[in-house]
Amino acid sequence: MGLTSIARLAFLKRQRELEKHFTCPEELQEKVLRHLIERATDTKYGMDHVFSHTKSYEDFVRNVPVNTYEELKDYIDLMRHGKKDVLWPGAVKWYAKSSGTTNDKSKFIPVSHEGLQRLHYAGGTDVVAWYLQNNPKSRLFDGRALILGGSHMPNYNVEGSLVGDLSAILIENINPLVNLVRVPDKKTALISDFEVKRDRIARQCLTKNVTNISGVPSWMMSVLMRVMELSGKQHLEEVWPNLEVFFHGGIAFTPYRRQYEQLITSPNMKYMETYNASEGFFGIQNDPADSAMMLMLDYDCYYEFAPMEAIDDNGQLTDPSKVVPLEGIEVGRNYAMIISTSCGLWRYMIGDTVKFTSKRPYKFHITGRTKSFINAFGEELIVDNAEKGLQYACAQTGAEVKEYTAAPVFRSEGVIPHHQWVIEFAKEPDSLERFTTLLDRRLQELNSDYEAKRFKDINMVELKIVKARPGLFEDWLRSKGRLGGQHKVPRLANNRKHIEEILQM
Repeated sequence: MGLTSIARLAFLKRQRELEKHFTCPEELQEKVLRHLIERATDTKYGMDHVFSHTKSYEDFVRNVPVNTYEELKDYIDLMRHGKKDVLWPGAVKWYAKSSGTTNDKSKFIPVSHEGLQRLHYAGGTDVVAWYLQNNPKSRLFDGRALILGGSHMPNYNVEGSLVGDLSAILIENINPLVNLVRVPDKKTALISDFEVKRDRIARQCLTKNVTNISGVPSWMMSVLMRVMELSGKQHLEEVWPNLEVFFHGGIAFTPYRRQYEQLITSPNMKYMETYNASEGFFGIQNDPADSAMMLMLDYDCYYEFAPMEAIDDNGQLTDPSKVVPLEGIEVGRNYAMIISTSCGLWRYMIGDTVKFTSKRPYKFHITGRTKSFINAFGEELIVDNAEKGLQYACAQTGAEVKEYTAAPVFRSEGVIPHHQWVIEFAKEPDSLERFTTLLDRRLQELNSDYEAKRFKDINMVELKIVKARPGLFEDWLRSKGRLGGQHKVPRLANNRKHIEEILQM
């Protein structure tokens, strides 16, 4: 009996438990909220917000405001300096340095022991549980898992306390048994210099029987290209004939799918999306035939949702009364997600936007960021529009996009407002002019506000594309000290700060 066959037996109980996401999802969330409040009643935050008298969701809403990072920052700084029982019971020694914003300011997200186990690792376990359930012929555990990670560093002078990429925290604390089936080794996985790390990972993995890969699509592709260089092969299955699945998350997969399908031509290759962030693990693509993800409801995370009309251009909530719990959501409506977790994030606006495709089960797509959109002229362009527009233009022109960013060009003498895109092509279109027109037209089809602003070129003219030199975006990330790990290029911005820096390079 192979390792995969043994693993299947271990996952059976959890697979049965997951059925509650279909039958009683609201009850799962009610139980989570009660647990979180009870555990944190005697913390500083719990006492400041009368958790001892918080017995219902209505009490919770009345006693606890919706927070951004700024509102929780002072609490988090106390924790980082070693103070106990602040946002969550006990001392929290791990902090995920988040780059999930469009500004340069780092966020330090607490990762408690309970959050690590009941939020982050729980998600990773369920990804495997669902994958094995959907793929009865899988040999997942009969080979190695290539898992990409970031790096970490000491947190102030607090003994044993570290700050870094979430992926590094997960690798540092992982069950030693997992190390028997994963590559690269821990020392290599935690190297901070991504270029050194990429080469060492590729060399370590070259002769291993890799059956699955996990990571952010952009960084994984970089590692895989190094594997191809070293191997001299044309397709990845020539190096790893038993490779069967890519568990991906962190950024949208749409712009990268074609590159992966060209690199991995095996008809048996599978792709499974996950929604894991520094703040928690929230969603899993449980059905290969449905691109929507299942919202995970029995981890240590309670969800609320704010409709986008209650969010201003700076990503701030303007009308807290519009916030609804899970049962209050409407299918097809765009929401900003608000979470409360066992890492001590209370009614925290994570900055991501989602749109539900169904209830019971609650399934959704990530549509963008509360701040990563362009609404300079009332066009309300979100990342979801951008990804679909690029996918269409690429399909029509044979192009492949490696990286991109876009920002508004404001009206000035002789200049009518428009959007400026900087695009690094992995494969250039047959005509950049045609690609530009196709992208612009597709965005109009996808977004009525964009279409209205483009009417007869009065308020906005056709978007303009600047073709980036190879490696431009990596150079920009390197200049910010953000190359590798979970760092990513901001896709859309309502100002020109990032795009001007990129254009100067």
